[in-house]
Amino acid sequence: MTLAKTTVCLWYDKDAEEAANFYAEVFPDGRMVRTYRAPGDYPSGQQGDVIMVEFVVAGIPCIGLNGGPTVQHNEAFSFQIYTEDQEETDRYWNALVANGGEERECGWCRDRWGISWQIIPRTLMEAMAAGGGEAQRAFQAMMQMRKIDVAAIDAARRG
Repeated sequence: MTLAKTTVCLWYDKDAEEAANFYAEVFPDGRMVRTYRAPGDYPSGQQGDVIMVEFVVAGIPCIGLNGGPTVQHNEAFSFQIYTEDQEETDRYWNALVANGGEERECGWCRDRWGISWQIIPRTLMEAMAAGGGEAQRAFQAMMQMRKIDVAAIDAARRG
């Protein structure tokens, strides 16, 4: 057994395995690694219940913990996924939102488990790195969006 030195632990009510399988299907360089089952009964479950899953999402090692309903996710933690074009942006955004998720502003959305995602085209980050008027125009365009529109960002960059 080889565990990553550092991993992200995500708390789920009871469906970490379903979430991990979904992420592995949606994002490249993602996969389910291992399922851990309870070796005995415990206060909120029984022997054999899935208590934890080890998975990779977009190359990031993660643990999904079925910890019950007491902890809820918020935007203090998010995955930021950089995309190359509108097609890739649409694919990730639509998969997350259409599966019971929720649109947010400025390239942010939430999946059905409450995990926040930033689906950000590289062109927006390039504009921000360029600074000056290019960054200002791209930033102002982004502030009007939910899902990022690559053509509108590119037009704003050009002025």
